[in-house]
Amino acid sequence: MTPSTHRTNSEVLTATLELEGRKVVDIGCGEGDLVRLMTRHGAKAYGIEPNPVQLEKAHAEKPAGGEVYYEGRAESLPFDDESVDVAVFFNSLHHIPAAVMDAALAEAKRALKPGGVMYVCEPVAEGPHFELMQPVHDETVVRAQAYAAVQKARDAGVADALEFTYLHPARHKDFAQFKERMLRINPHRAADFAALEADLRAAFDRLGRVDGDGFVFDQPMRVNMLTKA
Repeated sequence: MTPSTHRTNSEVLTATLELEGRKVVDIGCGEGDLVRLMTRHGAKAYGIEPNPVQLEKAHAEKPAGGEVYYEGRAESLPFDDESVDVAVFFNSLHHIPAAVMDAALAEAKRALKPGGVMYVCEPVAEGPHFELMQPVHDETVVRAQAYAAVQKARDAGVADALEFTYLHPARHKDFAQFKERMLRINPHRAADFAALEADLRAAFDRLGRVDGDGFVFDQPMRVNMLTKA
């Protein structure tokens, strides 16, 4: 796969989804950036996050409006049946244990209204940003498992409405910021990062391109939009 169109993740999501007046759930919301973005675009947005550290950061940010955050897991959402307009898995499905990926998608389907949309945006295991992270954050297998789970969702009453790819310019101010982000995601890999730091720094310089006050690394992304029957 060789997508050639450069677009940020935020640009793609807001251009693709109807958000105004919609009840939207970001499943695996992290620090809540996307929840606040969708709120600013008129959605009644909710964030679900199992990591209390990430959730604390989300609560600490200045609210964009009436967004709400819950600590919870993708396979057990705190929403009634057929009560949600849009369920978003943004860069999160592959972080769900493979054994419950299918259950997570089924749970999102349960919460969606008939005609509701599931927006699954996942990084592809290729490109400069993937190559940069791979030595300490190799997601080749889990990204493939996430895509396979999306394909299986077609057999569970969710129609495959749309699939497309694009290049997201992943940005890091400098190597120190990249390191901080990687260790926040994978604190258990601190020793591995330390052992490989010289090689990682060299890869950062080789793969990144200077852009303004930071460095950009292309990351191919795949979007699957699924509609509940």
